[in-house]
Amino acid sequence: MSTTRMLNSSVVGMLPWMVFSLVSGPGRYGYGVAAALAAALALLALRRATRQDASMGVTEPTAVAVFTALGVLGLTAPQPMQRWLESYAGEVTNLTVVALCLASLAVRAPLTLPYARQKCDRELWSEPDFLRTNRVITASWALAFLAAAVAGACGDLILHNPVNLWTSWLVQAAAFVTAARFTEWYPAVARARMGTGEHEPPVRSLLAPFVALLIPAGILSLVFDGGPRYFSVGLIVVGVVLARALRKDAGLREEAARRQLR
Repeated sequence: MSTTRMLNSSVVGMLPWMVFSLVSGPGRYGYGVAAALAAALALLALRRATRQDASMGVTEPTAVAVFTALGVLGLTAPQPMQRWLESYAGEVTNLTVVALCLASLAVRAPLTLPYARQKCDRELWSEPDFLRTNRVITASWALAFLAAAVAGACGDLILHNPVNLWTSWLVQAAAFVTAARFTEWYPAVARARMGTGEHEPPVRSLLAPFVALLIPAGILSLVFDGGPRYFSVGLIVVGVVLARALRKDAGLREEAARRQLR
């Protein structure tokens, strides 16, 4: 994937926020801020170097501002405030993205719109289908970050275990991966339904990345004692079975497509 194409993806725009959500936590707050801020600054530098500023939404500049502020707080805040940040800053930043998504939907300027505009002709920018597609994708990111915030809050407030394997990493990673896949999958569905002649991708192709997570999730659960052994092994088995089924299905669809071209 070229740098220009990469920068025109809303998934990349969300990257600093996802990094902080997955890295931050007790004992890791500074690492999370540094990694997220470095990712945001690197994206801005790449945009400047490749003259892709037009595709930049508000997520990246906001990320620079938020993570700079969190870095300053981490260095200057009193100890009680620092402990609070280590526990809850991930949920705060996740809810910040949710708020950005909802605000952009309220003003009819979906958060993903600047990225999507770089991938199509200008005359399509005001088309209802184009705008509706971006509203749906923006809503999917809001749901993903809301799920991550809820998972983190459950680990902190209900389980009283902010480093719980499932609430701190696996559930949040699954939410982000699903939203990222949906961002690529749904536009193809929308174009097919508009009568462009494109083949509509099946729903099962949307699930492929989530299925791929089952195997590493089961392995991590075994290694870090994240649940009963039978549950962890079950995740691995289900992941292997579903992954093979999806690969077989993809092979059959490719073969059918080749036959149609003959």
